[in-house]
Amino acid sequence: MLKITDDILMNRVERKDTYIKGRQYYNMGRVREVRATPSYDYFMASVQGSSIYNTIVKFDEYNNISSTSCSCHAYRNFTGDCKHIVALLLKIREYDRNGMLERKKSEGNLENIIHQYRNRTIEKQIPVNLEINYEIEHDGNSINFRIGENRLYVVKSISKFISNLIYNKETFFGKEFTFLPNVHYFREKDKELIEFLKLLYENYESAYFYGDSKNFSGKKLRLTPLTEERFFDLMSNREFNMKIFDNSYNNITITDEKMELDFKLEENESDLILGLDSDSLVQLTVNGDYFLYNGKVYRLDSEQRDVLLPIYEEIFTKDIKKLRINDDMKEAFVSEILPKINKESNLKIDENIKTSIFSPELNASIYFDRIDETIFGKLLFNYGDIEINPFSSETYKKDPSRILVRDIKTEGKILSLLEQSEFKVENGRFFLEEEELIFDFINDIVPLLQNYCDVYYSESFKNIGFIGSNKIAGGLKLDTNLDMLEFNFDIEGIDFSELGSIFRALKEKKRYYKLKNGSFLSLESKEFHDMVDIFDHLDLNINKLEDGKIKIPKYRTMYLDKLLKDKGMDYVKRNIDFKRLVRDINDPEGSEIEIPLGLNAKLRDYQIFGFKWLKTLSKYGFGGILADEMGLGKTIQVLTFLLSEKQEKKYGANIVIVPTSLVYNWEEEIKKFTPSLKTLIVSGTKDERNELIKTVADYDIVITSYPLMRRDIEEYQYFTFEHCILDEAQHIKNHSSLNAKSVKNINAKQYLALTGTPMENSLSELWSIFDYIMPNYLHSYGKFSMKYERPISKENDNLILKDLYNHIRPFILRRLKKDVLKELPDKIEQKFIVDMTNEQKKLYLAYLQAIKGEISDEINTNGYNRSHIKILAGLTRLRQLCCHPGIFIEDYKGDSGKLDSLVEIVEEAVKGDHRILIFSQFTTMLQKIKSTFEAKGINCQYLDGSTPMKERGESVRSFNKGRGDVFLISLKAGGTGLNLTSADMVIHYDPWWNPAVEDQATDRAHRIGQENTVQVIKLITKGTIEEKIFLLQEQKKELIDKVIQEGETLISKLTEAEIMSLFE
Repeated sequence: MLKITDDILMNRVERKDTYIKGRQYYNMGRVREVRATPSYDYFMASVQGSSIYNTIVKFDEYNNISSTSCSCHAYRNFTGDCKHIVALLLKIREYDRNGMLERKKSEGNLENIIHQYRNRTIEKQIPVNLEINYEIEHDGNSINFRIGENRLYVVKSISKFISNLIYNKETFFGKEFTFLPNVHYFREKDKELIEFLKLLYENYESAYFYGDSKNFSGKKLRLTPLTEERFFDLMSNREFNMKIFDNSYNNITITDEKMELDFKLEENESDLILGLDSDSLVQLTVNGDYFLYNGKVYRLDSEQRDVLLPIYEEIFTKDIKKLRINDDMKEAFVSEILPKINKESNLKIDENIKTSIFSPELNASIYFDRIDETIFGKLLFNYGDIEINPFSSETYKKDPSRILVRDIKTEGKILSLLEQSEFKVENGRFFLEEEELIFDFINDIVPLLQNYCDVYYSESFKNIGFIGSNKIAGGLKLDTNLDMLEFNFDIEGIDFSELGSIFRALKEKKRYYKLKNGSFLSLESKEFHDMVDIFDHLDLNINKLEDGKIKIPKYRTMYLDKLLKDKGMDYVKRNIDFKRLVRDINDPEGSEIEIPLGLNAKLRDYQIFGFKWLKTLSKYGFGGILADEMGLGKTIQVLTFLLSEKQEKKYGANIVIVPTSLVYNWEEEIKKFTPSLKTLIVSGTKDERNELIKTVADYDIVITSYPLMRRDIEEYQYFTFEHCILDEAQHIKNHSSLNAKSVKNINAKQYLALTGTPMENSLSELWSIFDYIMPNYLHSYGKFSMKYERPISKENDNLILKDLYNHIRPFILRRLKKDVLKELPDKIEQKFIVDMTNEQKKLYLAYLQAIKGEISDEINTNGYNRSHIKILAGLTRLRQLCCHPGIFIEDYKGDSGKLDSLVEIVEEAVKGDHRILIFSQFTTMLQKIKSTFEAKGINCQYLDGSTPMKERGESVRSFNKGRGDVFLISLKAGGTGLNLTSADMVIHYDPWWNPAVEDQATDRAHRIGQENTVQVIKLITKGTIEEKIFLLQEQKKELIDKVIQEGETLISKLTEAEIMSLFE
């Protein structure tokens, strides 16, 4: 049985009313032409409403409703199912309960198809004429119609006619005319009205079901206020007839012209009389948009409507014809109402009234005074010799021969401004006592009042001082003796002892600060808020502000300079040492730093820049990250720097920590480029290493690996190195790892990091490296996470991201090969989609279903966050199946579509004299590839994590000398630090989550020294998890390095939704 209960239907609709209307449609038989697939999981029907709507319902394999759709307006614009869907679901339930869905149909219903084709192929040919009659009678307003081809017939039952239209039925009017829906059609001007009538009928039919509708009454359609407004809107472009009681108007139209009303103002003893010279004015709609006047229907604009409607309602609805204005209301009438009537009509005024109207210009004035802490004000409106105090209980003496026209608009603006200030009134004066209200009034309101009136102040009031932002001054001084920045801040006329309190008031977002001398300091200026922003951005403690000065770590110089420039804070002056530091860091190329003697290499321009940048950082005691793309020679830049430092300082050891695989590579590079630097490799047993560590002071460079540093860190505590350098610094991206904790305990005067990927997945990785090069620069991790990581990663806050970028930019140098190595050959990347064998495909699908079930159970039992191991294990299994099922299924005898494709590609490439690097994360796969190649006579070199360190170097040298056509390398063991420019083709056998890791591997070949175009091939198994991994890679490639280079966006770790989508 299909799962269709009343509770389910109620839960699927947004409002209960929708369910009730859907049930009505079902009971009324409006669901027609129901079609279904043979499996009864897909139903389609036509549901009759104001039009015919196509409605669809789908069920899943468990007989649950999986999706619904409808062509109606409500479905598109509101949430939940519409009434048409509810009606269809009830019809399907009826079929199901009656056993009509038990037998699977193998054939469709041809009658349905023929019926629809016939309806579409019969061309409607004959237009009909429609006469529309609008009537106002004592029992209400209504419309009726006549219709026909030539002769017109009364529509005796509008409800029946509209019903026949909806259900495509004919309507008989007489011997000579029957309306045939498939033959007759309405003219364009009538179509919108007909659709409106259908909608009214649909609502009428629903209401009739509950016995609650009287709109359709024989030949009349009675209009409500809303439907009447809509009716006149629809009549805008056509003629119609109108009958108002006994008066008839034929072929009337609606005009947007201004209605020329004739008002007359007369004198009657001491009163005024306003009358309208016409009896033919009739209000047609409640909202006043439409009026009948002198045989025309006018659609009023909003201004004329707003003037006319109150007068019409007062005069005509009370049938008094004229409006009397008593003597005490003359002034208000002439000042407020008469100008509007004059603007919107033809107004005739008796000469005596014209003579008596007195309209001098308004001169407003306010007088302010202060007594103790209270301010007082007196407002006067002066019209010639007339003086009016609006706050006085006494009215001014009026001259009976004059009617004063007051400037109500200006008076209102002045009074409105005073009302905003929450004044109290007493004896004709207004006053304020509260300090905050006084500040707001003087700061905000008084300048606005000066636009409308003259403002006068007593001497005591003038003594309320106001200090503005133009009195602010500041300075930044780099103290070379203390190695700190000194930030000083001053407000002219304010004692330093009050600065702390002022800043606290600013941080509390107060609008002013009242000084000890009673003056107000406005805190709303941009200058003040910019200064608070600086304190916030630098996390400065206001309590440490002494004599207007505060100390700031020197490493904030670059960020502070950028912040001041961005905010345009030119009033903060910088001393010469500050400016020199900024210039040197921003433009190290302009410094007079010489390439050291004894360097056995010719540096490229960008490498010279990098060397000078490192020297400049060292000069000022800053740490830094050299983040050049892989293959740009980060090692040679650092060795040039260390050689220069050695020649200048003559003493001091430096330590370099590298991945295990690169220890001897560094030794080789030093011998090659800087042979004068004495090098110590710390390796061997624990006792051997301890003895070596005792001698570090005798060497220029000490090289050790991350694993050995973890074990030996205590032995290094007695030494302070000149420079501590991390190669492939992403090894400390996890700040809680032993790698990170150990290297951060090394004592050195400067810390440098080398990495092509300073951030691979999350901002915490970047923080960890910065915590090494300059501890506390990006605060503690908890504070960093709250201030930067969460807003950027979770909320996509680009302003916070830009602020972080401004912090890190001076201390990261990153160049890309495409920008600095114009002569480097191209790198051509291709994606090869390969198919699985049939046997491989069956295994994959079977494992996919099994893994999905296991993971679903695991998440339901333990939750997503505790199911990571299970999820990753499942993902790994699927990836291995894509590579070759035999790498974990022992008795698998079949082939692998991907391995077959690889062999074909490699054989062709070897014939073309190409040399190839093949990377995989699975060493078992590499072993299988190796045995396959050997069987085919393809000569290979091989390297994975188990290859001894010295043997690795020999394999690399051997391959670069031309021994072997293919080098098989595990991604983790050989993805960094190797120089294999003798290869010109790179194949990634299986995709890895992070594209940066694959790029590092590719750059073993695409780097300095490469003379040929490098072809990069990624093998992706069709229709599998690998395609989804590749899609995630592409998304990451678009976003990775944004923080490092552009400061716009950021890649975060995979979300639960992203991971679960991999199993779909």
